[in-house]
Amino acid sequence: MKKLTLSLGLAALVCLPMSAMAQVTYTFQTVNFSTDIFTQLLGINNFGVIAGYHGSGLTGHPNQGFRLDLPNSFTKENFPGAAQTQVIGINNASNTAGFYIDSKGANHGFLKVGSSFKSVDFPATTSVPKVNQLLGLNAQGQSAGFYNDSANNSHGYINASPSGVFLVFTIPGATSATATGVNESGQVSGFYTDKAGVMHGFLLNQGLFKILNFPGATATQAFGLNNQGQVVGSYTDSAAMTHGFIWTNGHFQGPVDDPSGVGATIINGINDGAVIVGFYGMCVSAPVGATTCDGFVGTP
Repeated sequence: MKKLTLSLGLAALVCLPMSAMAQVTYTFQTVNFSTDIFTQLLGINNFGVIAGYHGSGLTGHPNQGFRLDLPNSFTKENFPGAAQTQVIGINNASNTAGFYIDSKGANHGFLKVGSSFKSVDFPATTSVPKVNQLLGLNAQGQSAGFYNDSANNSHGYINASPSGVFLVFTIPGATSATATGVNESGQVSGFYTDKAGVMHGFLLNQGLFKILNFPGATATQAFGLNNQGQVVGSYTDSAAMTHGFIWTNGHFQGPVDDPSGVGATIINGINDGAVIVGFYGMCVSAPVGATTCDGFVGTP
């Protein structure tokens, strides 16, 4: 285990005015698992293969992971013996990363390479029940994720599989942090919460830590990135509405919302062709069937 302490002082991102931001028009397609009303699309590789899951997580409606070849070829992908599985990160070899929940309610990260699953947990996790999740994966087998401590605060890390070395991020002034993606050049996306309870996105680029705050937002979360360093995620506006965003070379584009989910859109993944995936809707867990959660693919 190694620790990396990040400095926030000189690396804070200066946001450009909206007029200076490049705008790309997207065409959106709703994509749902055929027998469910709760679907989230979370990662996409350069061949258009998508990682995701369906199911709200409630009793009788568990999270069930899948890989998706468009338009509607779903391949089930669940960790063996798990009660629930979410597939989140995917690389160009269609290897995946995510997490599963065991019969005792503990969360464990996993990697799936070819047909083989491997459980990946930070060794010093102290939360009860244990919480480890992997959220992103690159071609070198590095995975991004987080673990929770005994106070249930999150700590972001990179796991260099198969060596098993964990690089844990320490962000001054943060009460919790999550690493959500890692690309081929080792750039890392994520978000953290400061002592005032405000969430900020970030991009770690060759040792430079950039804070990503969407202009005027009350909260920003970065959920994924591609090999060009484009970052996607969501922000919350002053009316408590959630919108997707795309960050490219210092420029924010947003809101980037599915037309059927304006104010309730989250972008979770982007590939090198700038195709985005995510979900929209209330996406609440209880009660089952009360609301829908719809996956989407956005094509530029």
